[in-house]
Amino acid sequence: MTSASAARTRRFDFSLIGNALVLLALFALAVALARTQADAWNWIAPGRGQWWMAAALVAAYVGFVAAVAVSRKRSAQREALPEIRADRRGEWLVAFASQTGFAEQLARRSWQALRDAGLDADLAVLGTLDAEQLGQYRRALFVVSTTGEGDAPDSAAAFVRKVMSAAAPLPQLGYGVLALGDREYAEYCAFGHRLDHWLHRAGAQPLFDLVDVDNGEAGALRHWQHHLGLLAGRTDLPDWSAPAYAPWRLRERQVSNPGSAGASAFHLVLVPADGSALQWRAGDIAEIGPRNAADEVVRWLAEAELDGAARVRRDDTEIALADLLARSRLPSAADVRGHSAQAVADALAPLPHREYSIASIPADGALRLLVRQMRRDDGRLGLGSGWLTEYAGDGDAVDLRIRSNPSFHAPGDARPLILIGNGTGLAGLRALLRERIEAGHRRNWLLFGERNAACDLHYRDELEAWIADGRIERADYAFSRDGAQRVYVQDRVRERLAQVREWVAAGAAIYVCGSLEGMAPAVDAVLREALGDDALESMAAEGRYRRDVY
Repeated sequence: MTSASAARTRRFDFSLIGNALVLLALFALAVALARTQADAWNWIAPGRGQWWMAAALVAAYVGFVAAVAVSRKRSAQREALPEIRADRRGEWLVAFASQTGFAEQLARRSWQALRDAGLDADLAVLGTLDAEQLGQYRRALFVVSTTGEGDAPDSAAAFVRKVMSAAAPLPQLGYGVLALGDREYAEYCAFGHRLDHWLHRAGAQPLFDLVDVDNGEAGALRHWQHHLGLLAGRTDLPDWSAPAYAPWRLRERQVSNPGSAGASAFHLVLVPADGSALQWRAGDIAEIGPRNAADEVVRWLAEAELDGAARVRRDDTEIALADLLARSRLPSAADVRGHSAQAVADALAPLPHREYSIASIPADGALRLLVRQMRRDDGRLGLGSGWLTEYAGDGDAVDLRIRSNPSFHAPGDARPLILIGNGTGLAGLRALLRERIEAGHRRNWLLFGERNAACDLHYRDELEAWIADGRIERADYAFSRDGAQRVYVQDRVRERLAQVREWVAAGAAIYVCGSLEGMAPAVDAVLREALGDDALESMAAEGRYRRDVY
């Protein structure tokens, strides 16, 4: 029996004792009141109808009590955590620390998503675990809330006292942290950050950067789910809450790296369909609602023997079935053959969103993206990149929502800024540079890596102009396919450790954007080598070390 189930049993036993005491007190009260009766008891026998009425009332009451008992038992069974057997632990662990129940709800959803993807995962209360148990997992996701002035939830108090108070070797563990909090409090998501730092000190490797959530903000939760889908190998997981998209128009699309040995990257320009004002900050994220290819929808309609022009209702709106199918996951055509168009529409699930770093600022007059064209294992284009780089035509509507990403906003002052990235991560760095330049801040150092100098330096003309007039103080590039020995951006950082220390000593902030696999952990390791763990973690706590990696 787990500690959680034992606690529930204890609560159940106490409730029985409490009920018995109440009944005993009521009986004692009845006896005491009977002794105060002055006159003799006068029993009046009820009639047959009254007996039946009384029996019916008693039966109804007994039935009601039984129904409540059964309902509570079923609810307890649903809420009970699955038992973790020492001889059959899963490869994955999802642990939660919840004060109000919200963290537990999100942890259960995350655990179920892993299970639906075919992964063997366990679910546990953080406070029931110890370092030895954590050491038996290869992957762990932690969903934790913060209470009071940066405190852990009550259920995690034992873990904080017994486990986090000491060092623990966890080099085999890859982990992710979802931190829940409220920005109204000074110690925003403090326990999540403490747990993240402790895990890092224990040698565990982050699978992605900590995701903090302000008051259950849906965009941040979608970002967590985005990471979850990538880890589970299921990028088609449905969104827990669909973004409230607005219609934008694709105004321009061109290949950014013609002739590259790698996959094509596309420069995209989008504008609001209604001409509304542009509002976002450098570092923010574009959430895109992808669509299926038009010819794929046509083939599906033919197989399902349905008319794509048929009008159906969805969310109080009338829409052509073909348009709804373009935005939805396509079920098996054979399974819906013979069903009405409306019945099919009612059963459709929307396609999950995709996220891209915004490469521009509002002063540029449009929203720009830099998107790599990806392909799935079967050779088909990726869901998001296929829509943006191939299927959407010039002037077509694109469903888009801007998600604020304060953890990657540029410093508000003129402090020096070191920007490190690779590939399409240059999009996020370009926006930061553009905002800094617009504000007149010139102490900018760009370190960037790609394949070939001739093809893969995105925004080449713009960067060269900024370097020439001093708006970028220095730039160092690493093109891995241009020399006999492959050199990556982390190698450029290592070669310039002395200059990195000088800039940091002058108050510089470091921003990293690009690949989570390879680049981001390698750069992090070099920076720790240059500055030390304590210094880099202090910079992160002060907002001087920030990452947007994927």
